Formats: sequence, C-alpha cells, structure tokens
Amino acid sequence: MIDLNIHAQDGNTWFGLNNPGADPKDVDAVIFGIPYDGGVSYRGGAAQAPDLLRANTDHATPCTEQLDYYADFRVLDAGNFVGENREEIFAEVQGFVKKLVEQGTRFTMIGGDHSVTIPVERGINAALKEPFGIIHIDAHMDLSFELEGDPLSHGSTEQRALEMENITSTENLYFIGIRSIEPDEFQFSREADLQVKTAWDCYHQGIEAVAEDCIMKMQKFSKVYLTFDIDALDPGFAGGTGTPQFGGLSSRMAMTLMQRLFAELNIIGFDIVEIAPPLDDSLASMYAGRKLLTEGWGAWARNLGKLVSFR
Repeated sequence: MIDLNIHAQDGNTWFGLNNPGADPKDVDAVIFGIPYDGGVSYRGGAAQAPDLLRANTDHATPCTEQLDYYADFRVLDAGNFVGENREEIFAEVQGFVKKLVEQGTRFTMIGGDHSVTIPVERGINAALKEPFGIIHIDAHMDLSFELEGDPLSHGSTEQRALEMENITSTENLYFIGIRSIEPDEFQFSREADLQVKTAWDCYHQGIEAVAEDCIMKMQKFSKVYLTFDIDALDPGFAGGTGTPQFGGLSSRMAMTLMQRLFAELNIIGFDIVEIAPPLDDSLASMYAGRKLLTEGWGAWARNLGKLVSFR
C-alpha cells in the first residue's frame, strides 16, 4: 500500500521540485520511500528516514555543490510503501519499479535498511531484457547468504541480486568503500571474481582512480543502478546509521564519486539507505543523504538540459 502522506503532497518538498498528482511518465524523476528496517542485524531506526528527509527539503534549494541550478527539474513524490508484512511491501515495490523502468522513468528510493534495495533491484530485473549493472557503495558487500536465518536481510542484498537472470555474473556488480566482511562473504569472495574497491583502496589509490575503474568496468551496461548505504561514509561524517565502520569515505570522496559516475554512466535509478535519525541527534547522516541526492538529481538535470550553470 502506498501511503501518500501530507509531506508527499506538498509542492514545496524536494527543494520545491515536487509535482503532486503528476503522471510518472510526465516528470523527470520519481522519488519514494520504504520506511522499513525489519531486515537489520544490529541497530534499527532507518524506518524514520524517508519522512524526516522529506520534511527537511522544503527550505533547501535545487543546486549542485558547484552552484549550478536545476529549478525546472520535475519530480513526483510517490509517497511511502507500507504494509502489514514484508512480503506485501516488497511485492508492491517490485511491481512499481518494474513499471517505472519499462516506461523509462528515472527514480530514487529512500530507505529503510538495505534490505529494501532487494525488491527495487528485482523490479529492474523484471522490466529489462538485458543485463544491467549495480554499483554498491557501502561499508559492507551485503553478500551473505543469510543473516540470523534471514535470506532477505540487509546483509544479503547483492547475494539476492546474483540470483536474478539479468545479473549474469559477479561482473555485473561493483563494490566501493568496503571495510568489513562476514565469514560466509569471505569464503564466497575467495571463490568468486569480485570487483571490489575497499575504503583503503579509495584512500591510497585516490577516489578519481576508483571512479575511473568503476566506469571502465560498468560502461558495458547500457543501464546501471546505484545503491548508496550511508555507512559507506566514515562515522565522522555520518554516524547516524545502524552499523557504522571506522575508516570510511570522506564527504569529498563521496561527492566526487557521485559526480563522476552520474556523468559517465547511464544510471537509471539510485537509492540512499540506512540513514537512522534516532542514532544521531545532529542528523548529520540525513543531511549527508540530502546532499548526495541533490548531486544525483543535478547530474540527471544536466543530461536533460535542465541545469543552469553558475559560471
């Protein structure tokens, strides 16, 4: 069931870009929330992120960090996906995303824990008749077969992706920012040919080199999905998340990464997950997610010729 709450119906939300009641086919991007955090293995709180993020966009502006403006970029807030149980929520999300991809509508999802990316990726898979790429920016690879007996946990996201017909091998996946690994993931990684850039790699090789390698590996896919777990950032930049890991990406690294990947790959959708407001009184994680969102939309606006340059 879609909960179209009062914030989703407000044209001032999402930097004044929201067009309540518009047809998804007539906007530049659709955004929706999945306020579900039942897939966590540690600390919860991410279910509060979609509504809090909405409520903190009506006083922000649609501009990139280079001050380029995109006030003509049209967005539709489709509300939140809620339900009596996970199966109901995931089924509705999968069907909704399938329709968006089939009609060529770009979209953004705000989680929720990282398990909510599973139905999104399944929806993309159901819509396409060709392989697609997934860029996974995270402290963790989320390749566990299950966590605490749950195969749909936030730590199993990309293991479930590998079961989809249009994710034909591990070459469809590219991981950035990784600095923690579960025992079964370690064993899996020794047997599989994974494309991984750890947080150590990002620091020592440089984020530009990491972006270049990712682009080179992912450009063979005509469509790419990007999932950004806020715990990819070092806790010093975004501590409000369920499973923080010391030694992560800086805010500068994250912004550069988003700018390069969106400029040179056809990213048809992206999500920002694991923002947990109750774990961060300063809401730094929420504000980090908001800034990453503005950069992604700014890149889309540039591709559509709807970005006005500051210089």
